[in-house]
Amino acid sequence: MLYARYARRMYAVCLRYARHELEAQDLMQEGFIRVFSKLGDFRLEGSLEGWVRRIMVHTAINHYRKKSFQMERFGFDQLPEEPVEAAALDVLSAEEITGMVAALPDGYRMVFNLFAIEGFDHAEIATLIGCGESTSRSQLAKARRMLQAMIHKKTTPVHAGDASH
Repeated sequence: MLYARYARRMYAVCLRYARHELEAQDLMQEGFIRVFSKLGDFRLEGSLEGWVRRIMVHTAINHYRKKSFQMERFGFDQLPEEPVEAAALDVLSAEEITGMVAALPDGYRMVFNLFAIEGFDHAEIATLIGCGESTSRSQLAKARRMLQAMIHKKTTPVHAGDASH
């Protein structure tokens, strides 16, 4: 019953951290194994869903910690910090935005999700993933710049014939 009740929502959580659906399924399965093995530790303080969600997030973090994303470098360090027009987000679907976040490199996606979606601060993120706060801040800044570049590319119209005249 526990699985049936929360599987759909927890799969959505796992998808945010995974590179693809199969990996999200593996994360969810591993997460639920941990949930069931630690069920006796739940103290009836707070919501059961929140407790299960934390386990899923920590499962994803542990998975990526093993892969040590801290040395990722993708050449986006020099991207200019350009504000994204709020109207640009109106033309993108939730699926397109989710896809852009999913396309981020593992480390960027991990920090972005923990900060922007889960609400952790940089000190908490640093502790969770085993890096310094400055690394967390740097990964978030790079994730934002990369997302801005993707949004800009997706929402900037290409005008044929601009070279004439």
